[in-house]
Amino acid sequence: MRDDERLRRLEAVTDAALSRLDVVDLLDELLERVRELLDADTAAIMLVDPHARQLIPTAAKGLEQEIRRGIRVPLGEGFSGHVAQVREPVVLSEVTAADVVSPVLIEQGVRSLLGVPIFAAGEVVGVLHIGSCRPRQFSDDDVRLLQLAADRAGVAGQIRSRKLEQTAALALQRSLLPARLPAVDGLELASRYVPGHEFGIGGDWYDVFTLPSGRLGLVIGDVSGHGLASAVVMGRIRSALRAYTLVTDDPAEVLTLLDRKIRHFEAGNLTTALYATIAPDQRTVRLSSAGHLRPVLTAPGRPAELIDMPIDVPLGTGSTRARRTTPVDLPAEALMLCYTDGLVERRGRVIDEGIAALVGAVHAGPPDEVCATVMARIGSDQPTDDIAVLAVRRGRSA
Repeated sequence: MRDDERLRRLEAVTDAALSRLDVVDLLDELLERVRELLDADTAAIMLVDPHARQLIPTAAKGLEQEIRRGIRVPLGEGFSGHVAQVREPVVLSEVTAADVVSPVLIEQGVRSLLGVPIFAAGEVVGVLHIGSCRPRQFSDDDVRLLQLAADRAGVAGQIRSRKLEQTAALALQRSLLPARLPAVDGLELASRYVPGHEFGIGGDWYDVFTLPSGRLGLVIGDVSGHGLASAVVMGRIRSALRAYTLVTDDPAEVLTLLDRKIRHFEAGNLTTALYATIAPDQRTVRLSSAGHLRPVLTAPGRPAELIDMPIDVPLGTGSTRARRTTPVDLPAEALMLCYTDGLVERRGRVIDEGIAALVGAVHAGPPDEVCATVMARIGSDQPTDDIAVLAVRRGRSA
């Protein structure tokens, strides 16, 4: 084949116009071009279901019945399963019923097959194959062209997966992080959340809610990890904690119950959390920390400082040590600021330096103003971890 003809065929598969299509249309157009350029009768993309360890027909030209019938091919079985298993191109010059799992190939009269693996991040995520209804010997050029198309399909698949995860993560963010903090007479509240990665959400969360006893519950926590998986775990933990606050008013007991739940149902997910309740008269706050950083407390005429309280082990560690609740006075116009470690922790800097800078930035002003100041001074650089901040200030007359 002439060099200019080979170049034309390669450009047809990698045409920049494909990049402007959504994933479904891109795969459809890719198969149409591949079938035309390689003079094939059929073309199909099968993607791996990692849980079932099967290949699932996802896009097809000439083999649409595979998709309609929902045919699945176990990895390692049949032609496509073999391609996925050996992780390299496979040519089948003469197709028989013993060579394939899908009966559609035989029904369509496919006589020869060429298949190549689709890779994403070094893993086989699918198979792209073409078929001919006449006996055929596929050339090395055919193999290279089909592998190029498979690489393009792999990129499209990664984009699709990334978009799906991002969409799901953002939906979780909207549902799990309060869109608006509750209005509470005598208290002012403010918060901030900044993702430290592209998906827009991770394991950090905060929550504020009123309790039947008249107390106000405040939570801030951090589930290890990032992205959709951590957000899903965070959602379950957040819901469980809310349920346990209806069982007991003692923050330490709430975290003890939550710890049991995480150890049993969320094994392997290390979580830190700070749970606090403000009394109905708003003069005291009771706190318990499960591996979470101590809040900053300040009041007019009094310098900001970390609350003097013990920090118990994180949730999910398996420790059976008793957790502790610390009562703290909340003077008039006092402000308490809770935060996750993404605010104060940076590579190349001791965390104590970040905490000292935070304490120096907190003042007894309106919570929203304090949050803005803290984020500007401490969290203004690009974070490598999620940042959550929650501030509450007692009013003058409470």
